[in-house]
Amino acid sequence: MHHPFDKISHHAQVGGIETSVLDNGVGRGSRIAWFNTGSGLRFKVLIDRGLDIAEAFYNEHSLAWLSNRGFMPAQPLADRGLDWLTTWGGGLLTTCGLTHVGGPESDESGERGLHGPFSNIPAEIESIIQPNLLTGNRMMSITASIRQARVFGPDMVLHRTISAELGSPVIHIRDVVTNAGNSPAPHMFLYHFNFGWPLVNEGTKIFWKGNWSPRHEDGKNRIFNQYTDFKTCPPPMDAHKGSGEDVGVIDIEADELGLCSCGLYNERLELAVQLQFAKHQLPWLTNWQHWGKYEYVTGLEPGTHPPIGQQAARKENRLIMLEPGETRQYDVQLNVLSTKELIQPLL
Repeated sequence: MHHPFDKISHHAQVGGIETSVLDNGVGRGSRIAWFNTGSGLRFKVLIDRGLDIAEAFYNEHSLAWLSNRGFMPAQPLADRGLDWLTTWGGGLLTTCGLTHVGGPESDESGERGLHGPFSNIPAEIESIIQPNLLTGNRMMSITASIRQARVFGPDMVLHRTISAELGSPVIHIRDVVTNAGNSPAPHMFLYHFNFGWPLVNEGTKIFWKGNWSPRHEDGKNRIFNQYTDFKTCPPPMDAHKGSGEDVGVIDIEADELGLCSCGLYNERLELAVQLQFAKHQLPWLTNWQHWGKYEYVTGLEPGTHPPIGQQAARKENRLIMLEPGETRQYDVQLNVLSTKELIQPLL
């Protein structure tokens, strides 16, 4: 009995990783890595933006939301106020942190811009591993380190591996954050997954389990209240023009293995995306909903904290402090599901 790989001369006929440099538009000069899993799932990794993920597709369907900015090269000094928004291309994943997640703020500990500087730092590639058809090894991966540091300030290193397997519509992300400095450093970390049309459409279901509250308890939240079905995506909303948004904070439930699950299900496309992560690593889930015309997106965001900012986390005694040499590991898995038998148990 012959193995199917006996009929193939080069792994790229089935899938693998292709690296290149963009040569036009706002992204000119940026290094990228396209993953093709050979399962219908393919996605673009932004090497020059912290090994975050831009476009992502399953067969003909786009999964991610892309902003009007496009994916521009890193702007390392875009870390004041709302500068983050001027460089943000959206994409399947934008990493927030490593020391601050939330809005702009300043206090006796310093000045911090929206969501921190991480996504504006280029990565240093350590390895790119292709599937090996001769040995039957279906795995492919890219590994890199990203250093978020300043002289006489916090020195944080994130070691990231993104991996996938030929024939499997799954993305694995493993991150290890290390305090490489000589002083304790604050740590906040959030995975800003951004989903868009056609996966996200009128009637798409959002699924998660856990106690929730609106980010702001001032009564202005139009979606996360007891009268609204905030787990069903609505049509575009005039109230979300411009910077309009609504945000829910979820103390997400874990199963008997300590794993949390959340995602989206489009019944018309019979397509779902599920995120899985460990409660002890990422105890909070934030659901960002922004239903503006031409800017139709929802975010599912596992994190060490909700996006409350370093100041509030410190005040509430919830800010993580990493000692010199201390590490934290985070594992997130994204699964694409396209049969009702696999999708139904998640809902």
